[in-house]
Amino acid sequence: MESMARPQNEAEVLAAGMAVLRDRLPTGWDVRSLSHSVRDARFDALWEVTAPDGTATVLVVEAKRLVERRDTATLLQQLGAYTEAIPGSRGVVVSSYLSPPVRERLSDAGLSYIDVTGNIHLNVPRPGLYIADRGADRDPWRGPGRPRGTLKGAPAAKVVRALLDHDRSWAIRELVDIAGVSTGSAYRVIEFLETEDLATRNSSGAVVIPDWVALLRRWSEDYGFVRNSRVTRWIAPRGLSNLVQRAAESSVRYAVTGTLAAATWAPYAPARSAMIYTSDVEQSAQLWDLRPADAGANVMLAEPEIDVVFTRALADASGLVIAAPSQVAADLMTGPGRSPAEAEELIEWMTRNESFWRR
Repeated sequence: MESMARPQNEAEVLAAGMAVLRDRLPTGWDVRSLSHSVRDARFDALWEVTAPDGTATVLVVEAKRLVERRDTATLLQQLGAYTEAIPGSRGVVVSSYLSPPVRERLSDAGLSYIDVTGNIHLNVPRPGLYIADRGADRDPWRGPGRPRGTLKGAPAAKVVRALLDHDRSWAIRELVDIAGVSTGSAYRVIEFLETEDLATRNSSGAVVIPDWVALLRRWSEDYGFVRNSRVTRWIAPRGLSNLVQRAAESSVRYAVTGTLAAATWAPYAPARSAMIYTSDVEQSAQLWDLRPADAGANVMLAEPEIDVVFTRALADASGLVIAAPSQVAADLMTGPGRSPAEAEELIEWMTRNESFWRR
């Protein structure tokens, strides 16, 4: 892949895409390009795929050098119209490179795809052809400079948390004030979210989040409890109930996350371990009577790289400080063991009780 030049135009994308398909066809199958036979056709190519018994189908191809998640709806509409004009045909998107989120969105929309790096998902009921293969998960031709396709880092976390925690339309200046980031950072994050179809603009130009669950899931791809903190492991020798009591009575800055926090809103199962953010691990461990552990730990203390984890934390009836639901959900989605399943339970609660936590 390192030696392959990036296709410079749609004709090169088509040629390289057909080569990928031909290389992955089963023995005895063939693919060839057809001349356009549909009047006023606006699709980019027609490929005929033929089975060993001579049965054939037509692929209506839309070629793009770059495809972003927000393009999916348009591609679905276009290819749907094109395939209606050719009975029995199937639509397929061909591109230089398709990122994992874009491939997922295309699959969810029922679209087949091929990219030049070898990512392919092709489903043709007649004559019965299914091909799925994996190529690159990173754009091999992206050069140095500000990375695309990421919500990593403190500014992105602060912007995302603001967008998740408040149900409103946003002027950039309001987002800057509430998130506590620079104007440039806010614009960069919003521009990226727009390319991912996770943020839109209303008639007045304000930013709107149409699906906060999708935003939360996308953020969890780049953020994680372990990835974004210095995590140490400990044993609470007197059990988690004693730990909770000691934490509630202490003055150190902390916020409980994970199962213990989620149980406040959506109990899943008795907590067997604790995940806690703290600004000072050593002081917290001393105040809470914790013992260092290489094995058998039931407490993870995390000194976060990003202090947004403490934003909008709340205290329960006992005085225990708990991270905001959006933070807890993200941490569970990237946590160990049964944590992802617990995240789904919490997200269901958050969906039913949006007015309680998202204001």
